[in-house]
Amino acid sequence: MNKIIFFILFWLIILPSVYGQDEDTKQKARPVRSPWSSGVLIDNQTSMIFPKNTLEYVIQHKFGSIENGKSDLFGLYAPAHDIRLGLNYVILNNVQIGWGISKRNMSNDFNMKWTVFNQTREGTMPLSVTLFGNFAINGQPTEFYKSSRYNHSSDPYHSLTTYSYRTAQRFSYFSQLIVGRKFSESISLQAAASFTHYNLSERGVDHDKIGVHWAGRVKISPQSSFIFNYDIPLRIKGISEHREFNDHPQSNIALGWEVSTSTHTFQMYLGSAGSIIPQENMLYNMYDWQDGGLAVGFVITRLWNF
Repeated sequence: MNKIIFFILFWLIILPSVYGQDEDTKQKARPVRSPWSSGVLIDNQTSMIFPKNTLEYVIQHKFGSIENGKSDLFGLYAPAHDIRLGLNYVILNNVQIGWGISKRNMSNDFNMKWTVFNQTREGTMPLSVTLFGNFAINGQPTEFYKSSRYNHSSDPYHSLTTYSYRTAQRFSYFSQLIVGRKFSESISLQAAASFTHYNLSERGVDHDKIGVHWAGRVKISPQSSFIFNYDIPLRIKGISEHREFNDHPQSNIALGWEVSTSTHTFQMYLGSAGSIIPQENMLYNMYDWQDGGLAVGFVITRLWNF
């Protein structure tokens, strides 16, 4: 944990002083135009934040797995699916706050995104560096947390010997460092590292998980793009509470299509994750894309400027 805190402080304090410029230079350095069409790309945040006083409305819908074929119309009529409605507002230049609620677990998530460095058109800053974090509250009934799936009293890999419900056990956290670059008018790519923590996890599941992420967009017309993301929960025994990774979460790979205008973005994709909130995908995703564990999903965003 100390290493993680040091890493964050390094980015927030040390690097700004290294890359600091005088006021005249800052005025000349202009951010690149539209490296992404939306603040969301499939299951990931992008490095982009819209201008100050922009409100972004986000609708995310993920259907069930396609593994049952035509019996449930390839997951479109499957009972297992997730929906999230969210609002993001840019309160300051390069600072955004947001809220969303998801159907799965009825989780409320509160998030914040800060673009520390913007890639510039002049090339004085070749990359965009963005920090994102959220805090989610599971909205399941209290009885859900008192079930055997959360009772660790007989689990040899946990230190709990008795179980007592507390409200804080509903809380989970996700933090991410995103580095992105617009390589040309057609190609934008980003890579990220993340840390997930659950105050209380299910039996046999770790509380903490470190992950790596990749995402990209390739424009093939002024409005249409090919998009992808790839999320990998890492197997790190040093932070694991278990001797073996018997139920290690699966990687999430998604491929899709994006159509965008000045105020709307629509994405449709096929991906191997069942949830929408990132910490749920990093800790609990059991969809295996090699075994039919794929689901259709879409994202719609709408912008308003005030």
